[in-house]
Amino acid sequence: MALGTNVTLIPARKHIRKLKNDEKPKLRVAAYCRVSTDSDEQATSYEAQIEHYTSYINGNPDWELAGIFADDGISGTNTKKRDEFNRMIEECMAGNIDMVITKSISRFARNTLDCLKFIRQLKDKNIPVFFEKENINSMDSKGEVMLTIMASLAQQESQSLSQNVKMGLQYRYQQGEIQVNCKWFLGYTKDENKRLVIVPEEAETVKRIYREYLEGNSLLKIARGLMADGIKNGSGRTKWHTSNVNQILRNEKYIGDALLQKTYTTDFLTKTRVRNHGIVPQYYVENSHEAIIPREIFMRVQEELIRRRIIHTSPNGQIRKFSSNHPFANKIVCGNCGEVFRRVHWNNHGKKSIVWRCVSRLENTGRFCDARTISETDLEETLVKAINKMLCDKDDYLEILQENIQNVLQEEQSIDLSEIDSRLEILQAELVRRVNTKADYDDIADEIAKLKDEKQNSELKNIRQDDLKKRISDMSAFMQQQTSFLINYDEGLVWRLIEKVIVDVDKLTVDFKSGVMVNVDE
Repeated sequence: MALGTNVTLIPARKHIRKLKNDEKPKLRVAAYCRVSTDSDEQATSYEAQIEHYTSYINGNPDWELAGIFADDGISGTNTKKRDEFNRMIEECMAGNIDMVITKSISRFARNTLDCLKFIRQLKDKNIPVFFEKENINSMDSKGEVMLTIMASLAQQESQSLSQNVKMGLQYRYQQGEIQVNCKWFLGYTKDENKRLVIVPEEAETVKRIYREYLEGNSLLKIARGLMADGIKNGSGRTKWHTSNVNQILRNEKYIGDALLQKTYTTDFLTKTRVRNHGIVPQYYVENSHEAIIPREIFMRVQEELIRRRIIHTSPNGQIRKFSSNHPFANKIVCGNCGEVFRRVHWNNHGKKSIVWRCVSRLENTGRFCDARTISETDLEETLVKAINKMLCDKDDYLEILQENIQNVLQEEQSIDLSEIDSRLEILQAELVRRVNTKADYDDIADEIAKLKDEKQNSELKNIRQDDLKKRISDMSAFMQQQTSFLINYDEGLVWRLIEKVIVDVDKLTVDFKSGVMVNVDE
């Protein structure tokens, strides 16, 4: 039979008869397990889940084990840190898994949106998810409706659990129990009873930071010194940032105290934590563990931190920041306009030198100043002369120093801190009672905050007075021990003894930290 030109011939297809013994391809089934804590009890549950699903899948002749995906000690409220869960989804998308089994919706996800998102994503690939506890198959016609309801209940359960955990933490805080993450905490670790214990080598690093800061070093200089010596920070790295040093200097735990609930979780789903600025109660536990830094040193550092924020306020209101590149930095003050002097590398007619000039002559401060320029060498010689002048009239100056000590003693106001502590103890007990009964505690919290501020101010005042007495005693000790005049300039003595140098037209006035002032005529 002849075929037309527009007709395509299709050859007959061979029919291959299937044998009865031919096996159907097995369904590749994966299981997902998760426990949300790393406790021993939960770890047992975690192992039990893996064992259960391994035997369960292998026991079905039509199934083939495609893998057990298990996240240990991970929350189910989001999927960002659930590595195994995300790997399972990737395997499904790659066509390596035909079905997923899990214990319950809460094991799969406690976040309703996440649960439905991944269910629909797998459904598009014709991959069902079977939830044993609820007996729900995501491919059933009523499956998604049931999943929506059950996932919402799981999310609500998670929220309730989160609230219970918060209340449990608050209760422990009220009892003075501290919880500190030592993973990146330099100086301490935890013993078998989860109590803070000192790590000697790390503690020496902490002491070094405090010592160098009080010696006048900046945060950057301290950080660079630590890196140069190959010293590791709290995270075990040798890379130091100024923020690392700053946090160590401000951490009350180094004096054996603990401020609890510095941050709090704003959203139980996203686990977003923000700094606590009074939104939720904070608890301050004194002497909760062994201290690395003495309390008086810590308070001096806190005062120095505040001082360095505003090291010098110019007459025009401009704030000059602290600099520690040189012992004279921020210490040379203009007697004419009140500005500080700045170090300048000067090239005058081909002759290079280092001089100090008033800032008003270097930048537009809105003030005219004709203060003289003074060489660094002259400043060094002036300080040597000032110290020698005191040594020359040693007895007279020692008498002045003794009078200064007496003046400090007369100004001391002995505030009974024990009364404040007693009142704080009563208020904290009342705060605990109100929190437990869910009563309003704002007035109690405000009074506690005021008393703590009062206590801190009193402690700071006492420390200032103690510091001044120490400075006077230090000067007296130096003068008594120094048996001869200085010949050469000593940078260490500038850090130790000199508060500032006032530059006038015909003289330099050296203001010592002890409160003594010495004029050096030009």
